Amino acid sequence: MSVTTAPTRSASRSVSFTAAKLPRFAPALVAAVSIAAAALPVLFLGWGLVAWAIVAGLLHLVALPLWARVVEGSRGATDRLVTGLVWAACVIAIVPLASLLWTVVDRGLPRISTTFLTYSMYRTDLDQEVGIYHALIGTLLITLFAAIISVPIGIMAAIYLIEYGKGNRLARWITFLVDVMTGIPSIVAGLFAFALFILIFGPSTRVGIGGSVALSLLMIPIVVRSTEEMLRLVPDELREASYALGVPKWRTIVKVVLPTALGGIVTGVTLAIARVVGETAPLLLIAGLTTRTNFNVFADRMTTLPVLIFTQNANPGIAETPGGMRPGLEIAWGGALVLIVIVMVLNLVARIIGRVFAPKTGH
Repeated sequence: MSVTTAPTRSASRSVSFTAAKLPRFAPALVAAVSIAAAALPVLFLGWGLVAWAIVAGLLHLVALPLWARVVEGSRGATDRLVTGLVWAACVIAIVPLASLLWTVVDRGLPRISTTFLTYSMYRTDLDQEVGIYHALIGTLLITLFAAIISVPIGIMAAIYLIEYGKGNRLARWITFLVDVMTGIPSIVAGLFAFALFILIFGPSTRVGIGGSVALSLLMIPIVVRSTEEMLRLVPDELREASYALGVPKWRTIVKVVLPTALGGIVTGVTLAIARVVGETAPLLLIAGLTTRTNFNVFADRMTTLPVLIFTQNANPGIAETPGGMRPGLEIAWGGALVLIVIVMVLNLVARIIGRVFAPKTGH
């Protein structure tokens, strides 16, 4: 007769729901020590501030996870390491942008004045002040007509791809061509517009509308892609509810689909404009260069801000005082600042339009 004995229970272990943690000031302390430690090789080797910051950042990325591994364990160390890498990536992305903005503002702001913004480069006497008014008008007009060409074509093409052409061979071909156009160099778009206008109007043709056509080739694929993605985000339930009420498809698209996706579409259009407003090569080919202000994009040459910046940097002239900034470079930095302000204003306008016309939500 066998007797079965119950297994003996091992002594219960106490489970702790709290673990050791580094103090809150640990990252700041490690950062201070890393900066101090990085100063030694920088001083001995004669490196600059940038090298000092890089060495200190690397020391911080290594030291804090090692300390966390001793106190918090491997999971805490991994968390600290990944957090440090994320912050490092953020700093690497922001520092060049901040440096660029600071440089443009520092060098361009002293040149900004009423005369600089209201006078062109055309001189009637040697002592006359010059400015960027002609290039500012040229940039606004050429970009405006490029948007007039590109936005309707891009939005309607995206509507066809999403609403009408699903699984269609023509839709697949359009998608393929849009993908190809997205990656074409800007100079190729300029050569196409240059060849087109030469064939139609003759070899000496240089007009602003040609620059708009070249820029529209760069804008259309961006508008198509961004509008496509926004239309895909519109729930099918909204379309089906509209169809159930007897609303025709075209009216559903106009009254339901497009208003729902309007904020994203406006953002995509703004990105497309920001993509082309700084283009130089296509406009050098077809829009040309002039010192006069031209308000007619269908006649004569037009200068844009990027072209003006390029030409002034290429021919900066002679500084009035030894060691001073040459006049062409002053104009180039001032034009660059104005160009950045234009892009920022476009982004603000796009956000306001998207917020105003976006569908209202409520409970």
